[in-house]
Amino acid sequence: MAKYAQSEVRFSKAPSEGRPNLYLIGFMGVGKSAIGRAVAKALRMQFIDSDAEIEERAGKPIADIFASEGEAGFRALERAFTESGHPGVNCVVSCGGGLPCQPGMSDLLMSKGVVVCLFASPQTLLERTQMSNKRPLLNVADPLERIKQLLSQREPVYMRTGIGVSAESRSLQDVVRNVIRVYRREAYRNFGSR
Repeated sequence: MAKYAQSEVRFSKAPSEGRPNLYLIGFMGVGKSAIGRAVAKALRMQFIDSDAEIEERAGKPIADIFASEGEAGFRALERAFTESGHPGVNCVVSCGGGLPCQPGMSDLLMSKGVVVCLFASPQTLLERTQMSNKRPLLNVADPLERIKQLLSQREPVYMRTGIGVSAESRSLQDVVRNVIRVYRREAYRNFGSR
């Protein structure tokens, strides 16, 4: 965590200093990174993947962080990243699936920018994650059942934190257009910025 403190930079959300960040939340495998990169390119904003940033700063993959520090250690790194590990404006941030579910994190995200939640069915999420060994929470005998369990815990938080956009059976371009539309509307409504 010291690495976050060393690089801490505080930014104002004032529209004259930039556009509010866009935080993409949702379950692992829903497409936050791919959609986030495309949205950032379209909006000419910086793209940041919270998991990739945490891995880089910790010097090891998330699976190794879970193995050595447990889920609590990883969640502490997520909190540090969210509080001060990235710029406060002009970024599209793909958040890890469990990040908004920690106590106080959904409120923190909403105070820092516009939050959009991407949704897809459990079966789609399984199809998108089953070939990856980078998902320590899904390294179980029945990953579909685990996805359903985690979704039942996380969806209420997702729904009250972000504006929902479906990523189910839609083209990347269609999802990106919808996310941008929601972002512009909410940035203007809540931050006075487009």
